[in-house]
Order: sequence, then C-alpha cells, then structure tokens
Amino acid sequence: MKLKRFLLRYYPPGIILEYEKGGYLRTKSIDLLDLTPETNPDELVAEIRQSEPLITESRADQVKQLIIRLQQKQSQQDHHRFCFFKELKAHVLPLTNVAFNKSGSRFITGSYDRTCRIWDTASGTELHTLEGHRNVVYAITFNNPFGDKIATGSFDKTCKLWCADTGKCFHTFRGHTAEIVCLAFNPQSTLLATGSMDATAKLWNVETGEEVATLTGHTAEILSLCFDTVGNQLVTGSFDHTVVIWDVASGRRVHTLMDHGGEISNVQFNWDCSLIVTGSMDKTCKVWEAISGKCVATLTGHKEEVLDVCFDLSGQLIATASADGTARVFSANTHQCLVTLKGHEGEISKICFSPQSSRVLTASSDKTARLWDVQSGVCLQVLEGHTDEIFSCVFNYEGDTIITGSKDNTCRIWY
Repeated sequence: MKLKRFLLRYYPPGIILEYEKGGYLRTKSIDLLDLTPETNPDELVAEIRQSEPLITESRADQVKQLIIRLQQKQSQQDHHRFCFFKELKAHVLPLTNVAFNKSGSRFITGSYDRTCRIWDTASGTELHTLEGHRNVVYAITFNNPFGDKIATGSFDKTCKLWCADTGKCFHTFRGHTAEIVCLAFNPQSTLLATGSMDATAKLWNVETGEEVATLTGHTAEILSLCFDTVGNQLVTGSFDHTVVIWDVASGRRVHTLMDHGGEISNVQFNWDCSLIVTGSMDKTCKVWEAISGKCVATLTGHKEEVLDVCFDLSGQLIATASADGTARVFSANTHQCLVTLKGHEGEISKICFSPQSSRVLTASSDKTARLWDVQSGVCLQVLEGHTDEIFSCVFNYEGDTIITGSKDNTCRIWY
C-alpha cells in the first residue's frame, strides 16, 4: 500500500487518504467526528497513527497541519445573514421537492407538471427540463457527491435516471405497481433505492438499469428510506408503523423495528452508521442501534405528529419538526432535549442542520422558513416572501446558500 495524497473534508471533519493497492487507486476516510478547536493536534496524530498504518512518521506533520486547518474552519464564527436573491417561477403547477448537488452550483425542482428542472444557482437560470414522466414527479435527488446523475421518482410508478449535464434520460426503471414517493443513491452511486406506495422498496443497478432486488415485508406504503454512509445497509420507514433495516448485498431483512404507534414520517442513519433515528405520527422520535435493532431512546415532548427528523453531519445532534409548530434539538448521546425552537405559527414539515451544525433551518405552513441558533435556540432570521406553505428547505454544502420551495409554485434562493 502506497499513500498518494490527502484530501480534506470539512463537513463532517475528516481526512481522506488516497492510496495505491494492487495497482488500483483506492480511498479511505479518517472520520474526526469529535474534533473541536480545543483538541490537541499532537495527541490526535498519535492516536491516528496507532490505528492507521498509512500514516508513517514522515507524514505525521502533514496530518497535524490538516487537523489544524479543520480546527481553523471550526473556529470561524458563523455570522452569515441570508439575503433574498431570486424568486424562480419554477413550474406552472405546484412543486414537490427541491435538491442541491454537492457543491451547490446546481439544484433541481420536481413538480405536479410531470417535469423536473435543473437550475444554475448563481444566476437562477434554468438549464434543462427533464420531460418524460406521465404523472407527478415527486421524489428527486442528485447522486452526490458526484453530481453527474439525477434520479426522479413519479406517481406514474416509474423512476428515471438522467444525465445532470445534458438532461438525457439514461434509464427508465419499471416494476413498481404504485406511486414512487422516495428514493436515494448509495454512496458509491452504483445502486438506486426506490420506495413506493405498493409497500415495497427496490434496488436498481445504475449502470445497466436492471432491477437488483425487491425488498418485501412492509404491509403499507414506504414513505422514506436512507442508505448508511458506507452503503451496506438501507433503512425504510412505512405507514405500517414499522421501520426495516435491510442488508444491501443480499436484499435480506436484518431487523424490523416495531415500537412506534403511528406512521413513520422519516428515517435516517447517523454518519458513523451506528444509530438510526425515526420520526412518527405517534408524536415521538426513536433512536435505534443499527447493529442490534434495539430502541435506545424515545424522544418525547411534541404535542402533535413528528413530521421530520434528522441528524447533524457529525451525528452528535438530532433535530425534530412537528405539527405542533415547534422544533426541538436533542443530544444523540444523552437523549436530552437541549433547546425547543418556538416562533412558527403553523406546522413545521421540514428541518435540517447547517453543515457546521451551528444552525437549524425549518420550513413551515405559516409561509416562512426560520434560521435558529443551535446553542441558544434563538431565532436568528425569518425568511419571508412566499405566499403559501413552505414544504422544502435545503442548505448547500458550504452552508452559505439556502433554497426554499413553496406551494405558491415558486422557489427562492437566499445567499
């Protein structure tokens, strides 16, 4: 094994090693999820060297400098105030979803008008319209971190794979017997998972367009799914009140998580693949051990359904959004509620952390999105201007651009 070069990953903090083995170029990552500006770089280098043979004595100082750069990035104060940049009259009919590519240079919008559109973020101009679906385009995503492909899932029961640069359709995936409502690429971008109202999920080969596996076992619609960050497992959440962990290689069911008393609204793995968080219409969130399938905590406090839930990138924090008009931030380790975010005048349907984990963004039926300070729970900014419910809000990778999507048929770019 020969180390070729280092790549720095800011969010979440880590160092990627590019190395040669058996004539092939490979990569592995050293995750530094617990890194803080107070961490002693020398001690951390010593710790890394014990477990990573590629980091030899001669490379130690280089690694130390990379750690210091990560710490400098962490120490930068996040005082960014977002200004309204542009409103895009994206579609004739209502929008369904918005999504960024990794760099944030492009984003996509799905709509009831049966199309998906690709936009240039900096100028707000439309680059391509992806046409071909025969019904609502509901679920959309880029194959990040690559960003060269787009997948669209539709109420026409098919999923399509597109070239992000040209807008050409590579494949149409047929096999579901009802609407496709969620989808995700595996981290390697070799597989695409789709979840459907037909109570199944399917895995598809991105290269050939062939169906690889049908994941059966749920008894009602699959509303959300998520690969772990290495691509070994997939988790699905269903209207049947259960969550299932699947082994991707075999397509077999590993665990069924059965403690919720209502439909599952969202499911997500944390970065190191050790935990899964689930949100439910039973007004709670649950935290599960991915290996054992054991429920380790129930996060309570919301008075109405939990409509969205997510981890921050480091996996230390969990945010929940509820129909009761509040959001909450919990510690993933202690399961304590750290702050309650109050201020919206309607239900909150979407929530996400900034890449730095210092901010939370919420989207509400009160026609506003809000930006909150994670530490204090203070509302830092209200993003106003939409004339109807906001159902989608996303940060770009650097955390300096936001896109909001609304039922008023527009999306807004905020810098």
